[in-house]
Amino acid sequence: MPDLLLELFSEEIPSRMQRKAAGDLGAAVTNALVDAGLTYEGAKEYWTPRRLTLDIRGLTAKSADIKEEKKGPRTDAPEQAIAGFLRGSGLESVEQAQVRNDPKKGDFYIAVIEKHGRVATDIIAEVMPGVIKGFPWPKSMRWGASSSDSGSLKWVRPLQSIICLFGPETEEMEVVPFEVDGIKSGNSTRGHRFMAPAEFEVQRFDDYAAKLEKAFVMLDGEMRKQTIEADAKQLAFAQGLELVDDPKLLEEVSGLVEWPVVLMGEFDEAFLDIPAEVIQLTIRENQKCFVISNPAEKKLTNKVFLVSNIQPKDGGAEVIRGNGKVINARLSDAKFFWESDLQQIKSDEGFDPWIEKLDAVTFHAKLGTQGERVSRIIALAEELAPIVGADVELVKEAARLCKADLNSAMVYEFPEVQGLMGRYYAQRTNKHASVALAIQEHYSPLGPSDDVPSDPVAVAVALADKLDTLSGFWAIDEKPTGSKDPYALRRAALGVIRLVIDNEIKINLFHRVIKIFSVLARQQNIGKINEEAGVLEGFLNLNDISWKIQEQLYDEFMKQKPKHKYFGKDLPEHFNNFATLVSFFHDRLKAYLRDKGVRHDLIDAVITLESNDLLIISRKAEALQKLVDSEDGQNLLAGYKRAANILAAEEKKGTSIANEVSTDLLKVEPEKALNAAIDLASTNAAKAASEEDFEGAMSALATLRAPVDKFFEDVLVNDEDEAIRANRLGLLTRIRAATQTVADFSKISG
Repeated sequence: MPDLLLELFSEEIPSRMQRKAAGDLGAAVTNALVDAGLTYEGAKEYWTPRRLTLDIRGLTAKSADIKEEKKGPRTDAPEQAIAGFLRGSGLESVEQAQVRNDPKKGDFYIAVIEKHGRVATDIIAEVMPGVIKGFPWPKSMRWGASSSDSGSLKWVRPLQSIICLFGPETEEMEVVPFEVDGIKSGNSTRGHRFMAPAEFEVQRFDDYAAKLEKAFVMLDGEMRKQTIEADAKQLAFAQGLELVDDPKLLEEVSGLVEWPVVLMGEFDEAFLDIPAEVIQLTIRENQKCFVISNPAEKKLTNKVFLVSNIQPKDGGAEVIRGNGKVINARLSDAKFFWESDLQQIKSDEGFDPWIEKLDAVTFHAKLGTQGERVSRIIALAEELAPIVGADVELVKEAARLCKADLNSAMVYEFPEVQGLMGRYYAQRTNKHASVALAIQEHYSPLGPSDDVPSDPVAVAVALADKLDTLSGFWAIDEKPTGSKDPYALRRAALGVIRLVIDNEIKINLFHRVIKIFSVLARQQNIGKINEEAGVLEGFLNLNDISWKIQEQLYDEFMKQKPKHKYFGKDLPEHFNNFATLVSFFHDRLKAYLRDKGVRHDLIDAVITLESNDLLIISRKAEALQKLVDSEDGQNLLAGYKRAANILAAEEKKGTSIANEVSTDLLKVEPEKALNAAIDLASTNAAKAASEEDFEGAMSALATLRAPVDKFFEDVLVNDEDEAIRANRLGLLTRIRAATQTVADFSKISG
């Protein structure tokens, strides 16, 4: 079967766009070909800084013939209806139609339409201009004489040539002719910009790839990455050193070069006094170079790897010299910032000037300054300290200092090192180790793969920081919408969930959210929230953690407000924000547990509107997952479903159901055994649940499997005696109630 080779050659394509663009090209072309009736065996995308390439193997030479039938009107239908049918079917007269008989509707016309397949070259030539013109570049440009035309071609950089070849892989392929804004498809491309810039013709993919390699272009992006990494590691190993892995930089650099040549350079050893992370960041951001460590001494060396896009005639001496000069200049700036900051914090005033300046740094126009935010974090972190097992004074100190480094010269220049520099500065001023660690780690976890802080001081400050962020933006109604989440609130909620679950923290989380709402209300005077701040703070003293508002407190709230499902009482308007934040946490927890392999229906079964302890929800869901994965659990679930279905049917009919089971009306042994089993299982499950032993609670419920099975095998629920029937239905309600000790089994599928 024939193959298709496509290359789109342009000026420099930004490295960050190349991989996705190649994938987009592959998807767009193959989808268009399949939609047109062609099939293929396989496709692979390639990319370099100046080209996107697609190699499709085993493409059918033509689309299949299609025969389809179109049903028309009855043969005795009005002439206008028949004429419309003929026009729509492409028939000239009714003689070209077939007549079919329907026993119920009589005779009617059928048009048999045959569409002959089209050759692949025609299809390719037809779809390719649309694929190229509609390409989804995140940023693109127009150029040349037609650039003023709104319909002209847009590309990431000026598109210069197109290769489009089709034919057998063992023979010379033919050019598929088409044109896009004056650029005609052909069979010519170019090699390396400097080392082999001349055009050359290609015949098929193998010939194309081989000629590119001779022209100093390594087509395969993964191969360029592997070459860079392997050469760097080999050069480092030869000197007893080690490449510091940097996957993101490796991906970026591999997209900057067509012919990677790894060279080892160096910078002034005096700069090694700067924190290693700052050295790596400076060198990465400014020169796209890799740093090298000494494994024996466990620290950075003054050596770097740089990747050239040419094979230097002088062995790379000039390239190394030029890069070293720039690196030294950049590190000189970093050293100045570092030393200036150290001089500042070692003075008598220490961190105080930086902390005071936070009052002049706006966090958000509606949420006040960073200084005000820090005061909220301190208040909440102090409250969280005993819950997470942290020293209160250390937590207060860490919270007070956690944002101070935002006013340092180093973080001003390199925002990426916020927190990290705070830790270094805290260590240099002999702050407690947990305080220094918390300053760095309170931003964590930043994503699903980021490490979760475990030091109690760091955990307290990290929780306070994220809860303040979430509560603040909810209070001003700046919630995530669809795919937009400009303040990374989903990430913050996931961070809270991971902190709580990984550190096994039992915390009434929403209690703390209300605390922030009340503090924020007083600080920022956010509408009517400020008027209710005192009531909110009174809310914190309630022992009823189900959040049902007590009557004496309810009287203080505004009257005539719509009820909200989370509280069941009339509430002030801004409480809707709080309630949706509760729901948001539940949604994020569901996503987190699904990623851990817990079924979505099981998560729904353990989350209620009043669930406020994320750790307990997680433990319940995992215990329920183990139960339903067991044979006993599956059979218990089947028994529950049968009982629930019977009850639903009888309740709908208005059948009498006993509120309590009468032992005097239990006539046969299986129902007596089931009643006794429910007594024992309910007691044991409730006791285990109260002790938060949810696996024990599930195990207790699993003991119902055998007596439930026996009951349904041997007992007729709908007995002729109305009293016995009502009693047996009451027994089924006990099955339903027992399972609800730890979960809502009605939400479990299967």
